[in-house]
Amino acid sequence: MIELIPAIDLIDGKCVRLSQGDYDSKKVYYEDPVEVALKLEAHGIRRLHVVDLDGAASHHVVNYRTLEQIAVRTSLVIDFGGGVKSDEDLVVAFESGAQMVTGGSIAVKNPDLFCRWLQKYGFEKIILGADVKEHKIAVNGWKDESSCELFPFLEDYVEKGIRKVICTDISCDGMLQGPSVALYKGILDRHSSLYLIASGGVSCAGDIRVLENAGVPAVIFGKALYEGRITLKELEGFMAG
Repeated sequence: MIELIPAIDLIDGKCVRLSQGDYDSKKVYYEDPVEVALKLEAHGIRRLHVVDLDGAASHHVVNYRTLEQIAVRTSLVIDFGGGVKSDEDLVVAFESGAQMVTGGSIAVKNPDLFCRWLQKYGFEKIILGADVKEHKIAVNGWKDESSCELFPFLEDYVEKGIRKVICTDISCDGMLQGPSVALYKGILDRHSSLYLIASGGVSCAGDIRVLENAGVPAVIFGKALYEGRITLKELEGFMAG
């Protein structure tokens, strides 16, 4: 059974979505993200992906108070990313209620620090963020493309102990045109033991089923839910098997 992980992306403390990481495409869906989290929890969701888009753009955690409110008012297991660039940011995220933290840009730009986090907190708490554009890793809230190729990047971190990876195909994200199933199959062919979390492009419940049939362990989705293309009732159906 594929793990369902709805996303709450934050700008100015509000629940928003972007298209292909473009901040100018911002659409506000809910003024109060806690309201969203409570509704998801009421329908059986147990896991949440919270992204601090302000943090990703400003290189430090910004929306930690909103994270804290979600953590205090729900029992959801939260993984948090966006702007986690220092030990201080990591501590803020954990102290604000995140059970797991995703590092993307930091894993590219400061791998020594990211590996220290992995050693200190363990691979259950530290997730590798692999945000991809044409098989190159993107950084800084997807504004910049690095020289890192996806598969060598993953290979290196698997050898260092990473077990959980969120892989987002930027070209698909927020576009509601389907996920990059072939990309995820390629990753799992090379690293079958990875807990791979697919992100980007999910447009309907059928897309989730396709990922499940492909053996992808977990999926992040957001816009399709907020646009009404996936219903909470459909999500209940997945969790019921």
